Amino acid sequence: MISRQEDPRANQKDRTRTAIVEAAVELLREDVEPTVPKAAEAARVSRATAYRYFPTQEALLTEVANVHPAVATVDEVVDSLTTDDVERRLALLLDTFNTIVLADETHMRTSLQVFQENWLTARREGNEKPYVRSRRRMRWLDEVLRPLEGDLSEEQLRRLRAALALTVGIDSIVIMKDVCELPDDEALDVLRWVAEVVLEAGLSDARAPRAEARRTGGRTAPDRRAPRRR
Repeated sequence: MISRQEDPRANQKDRTRTAIVEAAVELLREDVEPTVPKAAEAARVSRATAYRYFPTQEALLTEVANVHPAVATVDEVVDSLTTDDVERRLALLLDTFNTIVLADETHMRTSLQVFQENWLTARREGNEKPYVRSRRRMRWLDEVLRPLEGDLSEEQLRRLRAALALTVGIDSIVIMKDVCELPDDEALDVLRWVAEVVLEAGLSDARAPRAEARRTGGRTAPDRRAPRRR
C-alpha cells in the first residue's frame, strides 16, 4: 500500500486545499468576503475544483476559522514559558494573543461568526452540546497557571481559569470595542488590568490558608461559632 507521503495525488490535493484556504485568509485581510469563487480565483484554481473541496460557503469559512497562523505563534510562546511567575506568564499570553487578534481582527471576527452559526445550526438539529470551537484558549491558560497547581485546589484553579478566559480572545475584544467603544490600545490595557485583578484574587485564595496556618502555628483554627443552645 502506498502511504500518503508517497502518494503524489494525495500531496497535490493537500496543496490545493491549502492554497484555497490561504487565499481565503488573504482575502479576509484585504476586507474582502472570502466566497468559494473568489478564493478559487485567488488560488488560481477552477471554481469546480474549489467546490469539490468546499461545497458550501460555510465549509470554507469553518476551515478558515480553525486554521489560523496565530495559533502556532501562541502555542510556541506558551510551550516555551520558563518563568514560574504566573503574572508574567499570563502577561505574555495576553500580550501575544490579544495583539494578534487586533492585528487580524477581520479574520477573527469572521471566525467568531462561524462559531456562532455552527452553534445555532447544531441547536436547530437537536444537538444539545454543539461543538463550537477548539479548546486552545483553555489549554493555554492551563499552561500559564501550572505553577499554581500545588497552591490552589482543583476547584480554585478551574474557577480562576474560567475567569481569566474572559480576558483573552476575540470575544473580549468585541466587548471592549463594540460595547465599551474603546480604542485598540485602551482595550488591551483594560483586558490586561482585569486579568491582573482576577489573578490577584485567585492568588489570595492560595495565601489565605497559609496565613491562617502561620497564625495558628499549624493548628486547625477553632470554630468560633456560638454553641447551640440545648
